[in-house]
Amino acid sequence: MSLYLCKGKQFFPKCKAEFAKCFVFAYIFFYAWLFLCFFCTFAGMKLHIFNPEHDIALACNLAQFTPPHAARQLRADLGFLPALWADDGDFVLVDNVESALIGKRHLTRYMADVCFVGIDSLKQMQEMNVIPSPWGWDKALAHRLCKAGLTNAVPSDDKLGAIRIMSSRRWAAEHLLKPLVASDNRYVGEAIHTTTFPAELTALPRVLKAPWSSSGRGIRYEMTPADTARHTSWARNVISRQTGLMVEPYFNKVEDFGMEFESLSDGTIVYRGLSLFRTTNGAYNGSIIATEKAKQQLLSRYVSADLLQLTQNRITNILTGLLKNFYEGPFGVDMMIVTYNGEIKLHPCVELNLRLTMGHVALSFDCDETMPQRLMRIYFTEGHHKMRLLTTGENLLNTSMMK
Repeated sequence: MSLYLCKGKQFFPKCKAEFAKCFVFAYIFFYAWLFLCFFCTFAGMKLHIFNPEHDIALACNLAQFTPPHAARQLRADLGFLPALWADDGDFVLVDNVESALIGKRHLTRYMADVCFVGIDSLKQMQEMNVIPSPWGWDKALAHRLCKAGLTNAVPSDDKLGAIRIMSSRRWAAEHLLKPLVASDNRYVGEAIHTTTFPAELTALPRVLKAPWSSSGRGIRYEMTPADTARHTSWARNVISRQTGLMVEPYFNKVEDFGMEFESLSDGTIVYRGLSLFRTTNGAYNGSIIATEKAKQQLLSRYVSADLLQLTQNRITNILTGLLKNFYEGPFGVDMMIVTYNGEIKLHPCVELNLRLTMGHVALSFDCDETMPQRLMRIYFTEGHHKMRLLTTGENLLNTSMMK
């Protein structure tokens, strides 16, 4: 009996100590959970969304919109991409959490510590102050988020309508390209909106573009009268569906590039950097990751640093008043260096992308003069899209990779 009591004397103090530890941990966890709920409710919880079907959704302009298979697969394969520019603790909406974790493994060291969530998980976040940060805003995405319970987190119908209008090639031509070209004879470029076809507004060769379309799509080249005849049915269908067609002169391209910006909540526009990319028939192929200085040096072979700076300033000045109260977020302006009447000219606005771009993705990777230049590639292999960062000792800006 005495032995039993002795053991009991040792046991109960030990039990009390363990209970005390558990109570302390539970206490800490409870208040940490309360703080997290308070923070998410009042400070805001950012939810990043990669919706590459955005441009097609703008063209369709439907709330209940089913993207083409290729767009759905791109979203499923690369839904993890926002982890490249997100902050630690942010959420990223993906089609499949397990697939996202597998897909990101080659790029993990470049990514923030985020939480991947599926669409069904959003219903549990209705009481939190969720701040969606998509690739681009459109009616279809807003409808998708509202169905998931985030009704108060999406832009109003009026704002969505304004974003769609300002995302059209017609709006960019009239509000950005036209004043830019008028400001400096080192620029060249023209884009005319027509509601009839064949359009006799510009001579052959020329380019036909749908007012809204995704990268590489909705574009036809007319080099000969035979091309005009072949594209007549397509052009008239575009006019019927989108109430018009854009017609532009064809230019002999020397180099593609872009400038990336961000429109802040107070209307301020911030320049983020140059984007050097490669396209095939208008479709994106890849981007060079290099310092701003190195990219400027490449472009200085054709246009002066002074003109690049002026272009950056002019775009900022023109769009500051136009975007304020309507669009907040990243955007990019695609440009071309071309030959025109035997001279090198700058086309300052081939496209205005009122959304995130692959140029912004490339800029999310750290880069300084001590690091080798890298090539960011997105390609399709073995039935899936993949992103890879290729490192080489060569100067990519001087190789065929940029040609």
